[in-house]
Amino acid sequence: MTLPLITEAEFQRQLIDLASMLGWSWGHFRPAKTNRGWRVPVSGPLGAGWPDLVLVREDRLIFAELKRSRKHPPSPDQRFVLELLKGVAETYLWTPDDLDEIARVLSSRPASVPYRPMPL
Repeated sequence: MTLPLITEAEFQRQLIDLASMLGWSWGHFRPAKTNRGWRVPVSGPLGAGWPDLVLVREDRLIFAELKRSRKHPPSPDQRFVLELLKGVAETYLWTPDDLDEIARVLSSRPASVPYRPMPL
């Protein structure tokens, strides 16, 4: 039996609920309807591919791009930003089929996270 696809918004809500239960803080930048269509209020060249969720807990930082299925691949902008962010954080491309992996990732604690002081 094939289960019906859930929307990306429903999937995001599930992920946010799970992350919140596991002590993660999160951020999502919602699109807004304008007279020129739907726009996300993020400026600059990287704004077009900014990931759907930013998750933070203790010394972990995750950027996650969410898709409702593997049939909806990320845009070139989204792929570029995820690759760029790999150098400073954990990055994931998740679908509802990844729920077991998501629970494992969000429940785990890394064995060792290198300390990288930021210049002030």
